[in-house]
Amino acid sequence: MARSVLTHATLEDTSTWKKYSAKLCKTCNATCCSLAVEVQAPDLVRMGLMESFELESDLKFFARKLMKQRLVEHFHHKSGTFTLARMANGDCIYLDAVTRRCTIYPKRPDTCRNHPRIGPRSGYCAFIPREAGRK
Repeated sequence: MARSVLTHATLEDTSTWKKYSAKLCKTCNATCCSLAVEVQAPDLVRMGLMESFELESDLKFFARKLMKQRLVEHFHHKSGTFTLARMANGDCIYLDAVTRRCTIYPKRPDTCRNHPRIGPRSGYCAFIPREAGRK
């Protein structure tokens, strides 16, 4: 029986995750970028999706606006947490499909900055190597 090739991270099966080491990122297929990314309003300011003065406003208004623009797929009002939208294949909308690198890396949200120190399996990452020949 042929084994299926994983292309995206799954929260349900963290047993396939590897202990994190910085050298893994050089050959990774950006697997973590297929996980849901939860962000807070200050992240959206850093990303250029909101202005800092808008932090004092009703976040539900901005959530609706960002959902219409397909930049956010969910907003949890009680926690003030937004979930970034993903492409049809499950990748983050800010992941370049060819290079498999973040297109907003200097402005990336705290969730991404802190991964894998903080996350579904702290200290581990859902590493899947790039296909041979891809850099």
